[in-house]
Amino acid sequence: MDSDPHIPVLLEAVLEGLALQPDGRYVDGTFGRGGHSRAILSRLGPQGALLAMDRDPAAHEAARRLSDDPRFTFTRERFSRMAETVQQHWPEDGVDGGLLDLGVSSPQLDESSRGFSFQKDGPLDMRMDPGAGAPVSEWLNRADETSIADTLFTLGEERYSRRIARAIVAARRSTPITRTAQLAELVRRAVPRSEPGRHPATRTFQALRILANDELGELRIWLQTIPGVLRPGARAVVISFHSLEDRMVKRAFQGRAETPGTRLPRGLPLEPVATTPPLRVVGKPVRPDPRECARNPRARSAVMRIAEKNP
Repeated sequence: MDSDPHIPVLLEAVLEGLALQPDGRYVDGTFGRGGHSRAILSRLGPQGALLAMDRDPAAHEAARRLSDDPRFTFTRERFSRMAETVQQHWPEDGVDGGLLDLGVSSPQLDESSRGFSFQKDGPLDMRMDPGAGAPVSEWLNRADETSIADTLFTLGEERYSRRIARAIVAARRSTPITRTAQLAELVRRAVPRSEPGRHPATRTFQALRILANDELGELRIWLQTIPGVLRPGARAVVISFHSLEDRMVKRAFQGRAETPGTRLPRGLPLEPVATTPPLRVVGKPVRPDPRECARNPRARSAVMRIAEKNP
């Protein structure tokens, strides 16, 4: 099995979904280690351009490998600021496509010092940008039991959230929870039954990572602002890895495709005004096939959705 941590998920589907034009302008809002960006650049001509964004300093370092390509620009920024970043670089034009590959990358999981993984012991940090905010351990050691339980249930969809929160509060009375292995073992003992093939701490770590990086807030802003970034006919492509993100993307893309006025209450002395929504959904959700999942296990839960800017 190929375990290369840099394998980009749904690569060919992304390139097809973006409907790349050789002279187009594109934005990769989650550069990571550059797999999608390199593939996009390979399809662009001399007049094409790619702007890449990521708040992770390791991504910034990886982007240096593409610094000799005049078509490529990297900015260390969170993707929620894509609209402002595009305005700074291309003030008079929008872009022909925007891409998000959400969640945590395999290299981030593999680096124990980042604190994302329950499989490797390290400091319980989980920040995408280690220079911003505080490690998630600080919140975990001061939050009350109800807040912890609500977070695990809401952001991790953890059915045993109350048991886990109770165990966390009890354990920290004697020893602060500061290590990933420490938390993973605590959760393992608190969960009476786990899903086959899934570590008991999976949902807890997911919830804390989403909290630490305000991932749903970031996505919400991006979904609200992306129509203003795209040119008519341009594509927005989003790969998500859990149901919370995917539901947000699905509802935003579908909601923007509804015609205002069709939901007006009956009997009003006004005729509904037909308007063209900013975006329209393109095709059905795309999922990796079994061969890709075997080659890259990270792809198993991926779902890709596409929307296009209306003229």
